[in-house]
Amino acid sequence: MSLLREIQASLISDQPNLGGILLKLRLLAARLGSDILGDWVKHEMSGYPAEVELPEYRVVGVSFKGTFSGPFNSGIKNAPIPSALVSKHAGEHWTNHRVREGIAAIDDLVKGAQESGSLGLDCSNLILLLQGKIYEDYACNDITGTISRSSLVQIQNEVKSRALELTIELEKSIPAAAEIILEPEKGGSIDGQEVSKIINQTIYGNYTEISNSGDGAQIGVQAIQGNSDALEKMLEKAGISGESARELTEIVQSEEPTSPKEPLGAKAKQWLLNNLKKAEDGTWKVGISVATDVIKKAVMGYYGL
Repeated sequence: MSLLREIQASLISDQPNLGGILLKLRLLAARLGSDILGDWVKHEMSGYPAEVELPEYRVVGVSFKGTFSGPFNSGIKNAPIPSALVSKHAGEHWTNHRVREGIAAIDDLVKGAQESGSLGLDCSNLILLLQGKIYEDYACNDITGTISRSSLVQIQNEVKSRALELTIELEKSIPAAAEIILEPEKGGSIDGQEVSKIINQTIYGNYTEISNSGDGAQIGVQAIQGNSDALEKMLEKAGISGESARELTEIVQSEEPTSPKEPLGAKAKQWLLNNLKKAEDGTWKVGISVATDVIKKAVMGYYGL
């Protein structure tokens, strides 16, 4: 049986061993020569470092309850605290928890929360941030934050689902991938660019692919429609300077595209003409022709064209 088919069989078994499946996927990534898949598997197994952006399925909601004391020995126990207030006064990272642990740690957390149905978070710092901002004239004595067990189960399911979808797409689009077995000399030729495209789309969702150098190097990024921060980061990653990326992003936010086929508005076109010299003098780490193409494709992605 080929490596890809072994992974598929493991995924659809009654009790799939996700750790073992990820190890096989890591081997498949090596056989395909895909750093993208290899990095995803590595992070899912060992955890996502702070500097690595998390997939959306690893951001889960948190619910809060608090205990408050007021005048004349009055008090409120286990009162729900609206997430909107927590986000407003303490920051969005409190209400949307980033689960960076490896899949084995998540498995343990799911097992540990089987009876209670939830996991508790340390909210001691949150007490200070919300003091006097929930109930007027009431002191906040305690806050508990919980993540539902089902949110962690959903992470497990997402990993399994994306892994299965990936193997199906590879088998359908690149038949040679289904011939890969443990011996590296076996199997047909593999189109590395097509592999990267399939993996990006399956694991990370829709993406825009742009060239960032004259040698045909590619950058695969997640869909950026309406996301100005993502647009700015995408331009910087492609070789546009940070200052220029910010300027263009502000302009793109302020105007509409000229037409469905022409993403740049009047201000953006003028900005491009005024700034292309930066590609010549080395301020941008990208050539003129590539810079023009990169900018247009990035802006098209922002506008959803």
